[in-house]
Amino acid sequence: MSIGISDEHVELAASLRKWAADLQGRELTRAAETEADAGFGDVWAAAQEMGIATIAVPEAAGGGGGTVVDLAVALEACAHELVPGPLLGPAVASLVVPDLPEDAVVAVGLTDVVWDVPSATHFLLTDPSGGWSLYPRDAVEASSSVGLDLSRRYGSVRVVERSAGVAVPDLTDALLRRTTVTLAAAEAAGVARWCLATAVEYAKVREQFGQKIGAFQAVKHLCAEMLETAEAVTAAAWDVACVCPRVGAGDDEQWEFAADVAVAIVFDGAVEVAKSCIQVLGGIGFTFEHDAHLYLRRALGLRALVGGSDAAAERLTTAAVSGTRRRVQLDLDGRDEPIRDEIRATVERIAALPVEERRAAFVETGYLTPHWPTPYGLGADAVTQVVMDQELARAELTRPDIVIAGWAVPTILEHGTDEQRERFVRPSLLADITWCQLFSEPGAGSDLASLRTKATQVDGGWRLSGQKVWNSVAERADWGICLARTNPDAPKHKGISYFLVDMKNSPGIDVRPLREITGKALFNEVFLDDVFVPDDMLVGEVDDGWKLARTTLANERVAMATARLSKSTERAIELAADATVAQRVAIGHSIALATVCALLGVRGTMRSLAGQGPGAESSVAKLLGVRNRQDGAELVVSLHGDAVLVDASDDVRADVWEMLNTRCLSIAGGTTQILRNVAGERILGLPR
Repeated sequence: MSIGISDEHVELAASLRKWAADLQGRELTRAAETEADAGFGDVWAAAQEMGIATIAVPEAAGGGGGTVVDLAVALEACAHELVPGPLLGPAVASLVVPDLPEDAVVAVGLTDVVWDVPSATHFLLTDPSGGWSLYPRDAVEASSSVGLDLSRRYGSVRVVERSAGVAVPDLTDALLRRTTVTLAAAEAAGVARWCLATAVEYAKVREQFGQKIGAFQAVKHLCAEMLETAEAVTAAAWDVACVCPRVGAGDDEQWEFAADVAVAIVFDGAVEVAKSCIQVLGGIGFTFEHDAHLYLRRALGLRALVGGSDAAAERLTTAAVSGTRRRVQLDLDGRDEPIRDEIRATVERIAALPVEERRAAFVETGYLTPHWPTPYGLGADAVTQVVMDQELARAELTRPDIVIAGWAVPTILEHGTDEQRERFVRPSLLADITWCQLFSEPGAGSDLASLRTKATQVDGGWRLSGQKVWNSVAERADWGICLARTNPDAPKHKGISYFLVDMKNSPGIDVRPLREITGKALFNEVFLDDVFVPDDMLVGEVDDGWKLARTTLANERVAMATARLSKSTERAIELAADATVAQRVAIGHSIALATVCALLGVRGTMRSLAGQGPGAESSVAKLLGVRNRQDGAELVVSLHGDAVLVDASDDVRADVWEMLNTRCLSIAGGTTQILRNVAGERILGLPR
């Protein structure tokens, strides 16, 4: 997926990638390998004709009248095809310098190293007053050289005629740097996307040891990790472009926060994806003839341009301690207007009720599960769901958690009988029935299709025998959803059926608590010894349980987009006052990753609002979210130092418990390694 989410942006990215490919940027870069004064003039002429650098300039000023996101999408597409020469500098200048001369090629001197020196007609440099001025080429002496990034030329500049400079009003070092970060992040996203695509395509066709290398788990995981990083890079680059204001307008605090997240995530990420691309390619990737090193060089060049990520991470910590968080506002494009007043009134009625009456009101109105079909939900579309969430947040109301019922009831709704729906759905929503899940087994783990619990047909029903494990809530559940093998001779994904088990009144059930590494017993193992389940507690058809186990309602839940930080990251921020510099940097990196995890959710919500299917964000969000929560919890414990070694305060004990408890996150719901296999095969299309 590219930076753009809307159909218009997807189309823009595709058309510009095709246009940029025709420029043959990689070939031009190689041809000019030793030319210190390479200006790539033909490429710049083509870019000027397309109006790439001035897409976000108002039409009245001769630009395209687009947004900064439009510009970011364009730069991402050009970087994907390694368009060489001046583009980033003129694009940055288009946002910060009013009334640019027509056809100006602006080289930017953000540091002593100036970009695009051979091509420049003008130079944006600091002036003696501490501000910034635009100098014509004949007012400076400039020299350039071939450096790390072969597709660009950097150099040094000395002003020889100060009087020729034209001061740029309201331009500060901070504003120029944030603008540079915003647009350079878009280029880094394009680099990461090309490297990911190149590695995956190679892994699909390259054969070693008699099979495609993409079938090897090590390669598959490496590609999946590249996907995780590329999605994080894209989300951060998209967000900083979304919040980038016009000069003198917008929310600078939010832009600064988003820019620091980008510096902390994007440029290191692009470098890592480029390095991994070469690793997947193997020996061919190490050759000068292959294009991979050109992208690594561009990624390294961009990182050198914006500076290291640790300083940005420390700034994020300072901002977060002062209360700054990334606040995301979704533009519903007026689609909320016909429904908002009614939804607000309903939410206010629920909020006015006594606490003990609110759950029933949520159920009666359908607001507890609005995405479910009537009469238990509202069959609400994405916009309606988001407006509901917004109004609930405004009223400071939280929906009750239906826990395992959230898995059991949708299956009953879609595949159950009328009698099962009547008996279970409403009581489950009202919390009159508590559910547990009897899926995992000691010998099956993530491979549910290998389960061994047997269901033998008897007069009037079935007898279940076997062992289940990792069953939360089983010690107090009224009912359990259980997968059992009804046909041992069928292939392992077949021959499984889906049962509803009465946990309170069925003889032969033995629930034994499992004490976890925290010292607490949150899970259980459940032994089923010839447990009778009547025929009317079979859901769906015999031997069709595997399909049911994967059921979700067609009308998926759409959550309101937020950018909340994870619990452990927020806890680390609380402890930042006494942290060392190195610890503050670590906290800042945790803030950046937590923000990106939330942004992936925002992008997923926006896809739903646009009527699109889920993108890679949903899969990646789980993987990155687990890493963020585990690393964040471990960071919190490290901030306590040796206080964790003694019988410390309740706060320290709680933080230690959280750190130990989060170890289950990379196991529960499918291990990280299995999920990377799934991402590699289902998203990237790698062979099994």
